[in-house]
Amino acid sequence: MGSSVMPTSRRGGYPQSSAAVSAVGLRKSYGDKTVLDGIDLRIPAGSVFALLGPNGAGKTTAVKILSTLISADGGQAQVAGHDVATSPDGVRAAIGVTGQFSAVDGLITGEENMLLMADLHHLPKRERRRVAAELLERFDLTEAAQQPASTYSGGMKRRLDIAMTLVGSPRIIFLDEPTTGLDPRSRHNMWQIIRELVSDGVTVFLTTQYLEEADELADRIAVLNDGRIAAEGTADELKRMIPGGHVRLRFTDPAAYRSAASALRETTRDDESLALQIPSDGSQRELRSLLDWLDAAGVEADELTVHTPDLDDVFFALTSSTNQPNSSKEAAR
Repeated sequence: MGSSVMPTSRRGGYPQSSAAVSAVGLRKSYGDKTVLDGIDLRIPAGSVFALLGPNGAGKTTAVKILSTLISADGGQAQVAGHDVATSPDGVRAAIGVTGQFSAVDGLITGEENMLLMADLHHLPKRERRRVAAELLERFDLTEAAQQPASTYSGGMKRRLDIAMTLVGSPRIIFLDEPTTGLDPRSRHNMWQIIRELVSDGVTVFLTTQYLEEADELADRIAVLNDGRIAAEGTADELKRMIPGGHVRLRFTDPAAYRSAASALRETTRDDESLALQIPSDGSQRELRSLLDWLDAAGVEADELTVHTPDLDDVFFALTSSTNQPNSSKEAAR
């Protein structure tokens, strides 16, 4: 991709260490259904924040409130230092929003979509063409620039949508399920684009159903369930909240299996496959201790595997929803 045309968030508006997005007690209901039930958020500038949850969890509603598309029923929120209720124009000037339903006009070319967005931002005529050309190059769309956007693949449309969002040089970008429906290669390409945005100093608010996506990209993750934040932290912090880590030893020698099973404490036996499951946090210290014991006892395991809780385990433990988000295995289908 070509060189960036994005300004960094360090250049204006708020200090890099301050909150790009903050919310206290956000509430939203539609009739009798409470979609957001008092959520609190604080997202540092220049970071990626992922709001994780199944369809209908309230992720898109949160994005719509923070991007001033709808009003909250209660609570307060600030984006780029502007109150979403009292200073919506200030918020809109600082943000970009793109989602799973593209704003791309399929009847005109990719370049015309870019120039139309530049017109909406009132860029000078010469500046419009320069910015459009640089962004089309950055997102590897130069060759397709003169083709109708309706001929683009899903991944190309998503890249064009983000390129259009960047015309206004937003400091904060809301990406509402940006990779839904994309094939694995296009999804990984989108991840690289998001990393590049953050390296430019942009703050990214990402909503996703894909557990692997949140794990791969986010500095901090919040799990939204039944309108409330069930937990928040780094991926590693969330994983450490959940029990279930273990080491699995598999043997081919029945005598070695029986010897280890009788000597090791708190093991779960699988006599059919000659395997033992031992609770463990997967730390180097615990693994070394186990290996030292096996050596001292003269017991040799044919296979040792370590399982630590992943975001699938975190989500299943924190939510009671039957409509679960996509695991990394599902995302690869």
